[in-house]
Amino acid sequence: MRLLALIEHQVIGHLASDPHGLPRFTYTPDWQHSNSAIPLSLNLPLSKEDHRTEAVDAVLWGLLPDNEATLQRWASRFQVSPRNPLALLSHVGEDCAGAVQFVTEARLEDVLSGASDAIEPLTDGELEARLRRLRQDVGAARQVDDVGQFSLAGAQAKIALLHDGQQWAIPAGRIPTTHILKPPSGEYDGFVENELFCLRLARSIGLPTASAQAMRFGDETAICVERYDRIGSDGRLLRIHQEDVCQALGVMPQIKYQNQGGPGPAALSQLLWTHSSRARQDVETLFQALVFNHLIGGTDAHAKNYSLLLGQHRQVRLAPLYDISSALPHPQLQQRKIKMAMKVGSHYRWWDIGPGDWRQLAETLRLDAMTCLAWMEMAASDLPDQARDLAVVLRQEGLAHPVLDALVDAIAASCQRMRTLLQSN
Repeated sequence: MRLLALIEHQVIGHLASDPHGLPRFTYTPDWQHSNSAIPLSLNLPLSKEDHRTEAVDAVLWGLLPDNEATLQRWASRFQVSPRNPLALLSHVGEDCAGAVQFVTEARLEDVLSGASDAIEPLTDGELEARLRRLRQDVGAARQVDDVGQFSLAGAQAKIALLHDGQQWAIPAGRIPTTHILKPPSGEYDGFVENELFCLRLARSIGLPTASAQAMRFGDETAICVERYDRIGSDGRLLRIHQEDVCQALGVMPQIKYQNQGGPGPAALSQLLWTHSSRARQDVETLFQALVFNHLIGGTDAHAKNYSLLLGQHRQVRLAPLYDISSALPHPQLQQRKIKMAMKVGSHYRWWDIGPGDWRQLAETLRLDAMTCLAWMEMAASDLPDQARDLAVVLRQEGLAHPVLDALVDAIAASCQRMRTLLQSN
């Protein structure tokens, strides 16, 4: 099997299996030597034409759901192995994270010419039914007869759709999806309101985040996230290339948490210092994101929840934050026992992290520790009022879940604890 990789409607390379069954990616000479070329991954540099290492595996698996039930469902539907990323992407790879499309040789001409372009409109009732099925079955994001398929990483149930300003639709061919809808998680009550609150709260203190809103379709609710890797330009929708940190470092998604052997703050910062077009600004944003996640009890900020935007002429930037939520409102999660996804200083456990750990982290990131601690004190002072104001706004928008009050109270207590620790240090 051979797949063609496309970026900006150009064939940039092809993907195949080597004699040992491992994926092999080869750039086309035209793309490799183009002044406007963008690498498929920072870990698959354009300086080398042929890539056969585990890095290719990490890039491919990083595009697929980190959910065994979804992979098994796709494998059954498409009659392929759930452990073969090439085979899976041959069916769902035409709409992925970033700008890349993986297209079979049989469909290449139709995709490049636009002959395969299609839009299947969805009514609110149809979308309600799809969200209901998706809430009950994480593998039900697309139906067999849908015109276009998609693939997104992560374990949560989600569906990618096109919204053209007037209607929701399933796109195909060159037409990209523009939004991601995630229904409530059955594990934690108030999932939609929690994630929306945390994303908006992060933005309120100056962190770049994906735009999001809560939406209702009949009896179904979902958080609707606008894709930052899609933009409108001159009446056209364009895909923007990106990859998550695990892909950029050649790390398989199964070890995305630092305590599993995945990347931590030091690896992330080194990646940014090496590749970012505005390295200091991005490393400072990384530090602030780590602080924010600590203040809200955001325990799922692992390496796949940080991404990089890749542009022409080696332009690289830290992408807006996404998938942020708080563990603090959930009584089944004891605050003294919860652990962060990345180690801060010498500790993972949220309760054990203190000013010395933050000073150590700042030094690890090659930032000025005093400046970083001053930002922390400012954030811990401002965040409680920002949280209260945000809860009022969200209620005015129609949200009424009690998790909003729980978030306001828990974050205020967390910030007070942080201020006390900083002042006593």
